[in-house]
This record gives sequence, C-alpha cells and structure tokens, in this order.
Amino acid sequence: MSRLTPPVSERDHAEGPADARVTLVEYGDFECPMCGEVVATIKAAQAAFGPNLRLVFRHFPLLASHPHALEAAKAAEAAAAQGRFWPMYVRLFQHRTELDRNALLRHARKIGLDLERFERDLGARDAEVRIREDLASGAHSGVRGTPSLFINGDRYDGPQNRAALIDVLALAAVATAG
Repeated sequence: MSRLTPPVSERDHAEGPADARVTLVEYGDFECPMCGEVVATIKAAQAAFGPNLRLVFRHFPLLASHPHALEAAKAAEAAAAQGRFWPMYVRLFQHRTELDRNALLRHARKIGLDLERFERDLGARDAEVRIREDLASGAHSGVRGTPSLFINGDRYDGPQNRAALIDVLALAAVATAG
C-alpha cells in the first residue's frame, strides 16, 4: 500500500478540522470526468461525517489527455489567493467541460472574485509552482491517474462509489477512535 508523501500540512487546501478523525486526500484533475463524479460522493461523505472528516485537495492535472486541466488548476489557485478555493473547486467540477479562458473568467465572476486580481494571479508563477509540487508529491505517493484517494495517509484503491467510500471512511474513523 502506498503512503502519502509528504503528509498533509498547512500548505494544503483543506476543508474540515485539522483534528478530524479521518483525513481524505484527493489528487484530482478538474477536467477528469471521474473526478467530477467522485465530488458528489465526497460531498456526501462530508455531510455524513461532519467534523470527523477533513478533505484535502492536491492538483494532479493529466496534461497529456486534458488540455484545459492546468489552466483550471491555476484558476483554483487564483481563487485560493482570494480565499475562495473551495467554491472554485465545486464550480470547476460542476462545469468541467467549460474550462477555456473565457469560461474561467465567468466562473471567477460567478463566485464573486475580484476579476482583475484573478487574472493577475492566474498568470502568476506561484500557482504553477504549487501545481508542480502537487504533481511531484502525487508521483512520490504512487499516483498514476485521477481521482486518487488517500485515507489517513494510506492510498485507497477500492471502489469510489458512495456506499463503499463511506464504509471505508467509517472504518477509518473507528480505527482512530480507539
């Protein structure tokens, strides 16, 4: 079983308390159809587990097969610079077939971003550096495709449907409660 490298830290995009019983790390690509499908499952898990689940997202754009994935990841980083990573995360996955430059600006406007700053941050080197760091950490962690999930630091290779994922998260929560 592969371990998450490096472990979750303050640098990560995280939603949920740091002391949650379960940390779910998703390596994802905003243009990936399967990633878009797993978002609903993850949101259901967050609703079910509440403060016992922390979600972390790391970028893993599949550049060879998804031509807009890198720009979408940069858009998420530009939104993060304004404290709006998670609304952009949801929006990009909801509209994963609309990721050209004009669509990204429309998404930014829809979630209430300062568009001038968004455009400036979209072109900033910092965003690409962070994405490349996530790609490297994914490669070190054994990620080969998306979505790739890690539960409390261990790679999860099982089914990603709602019932299976909630079951495995519940087992992880029980294991950390003892």
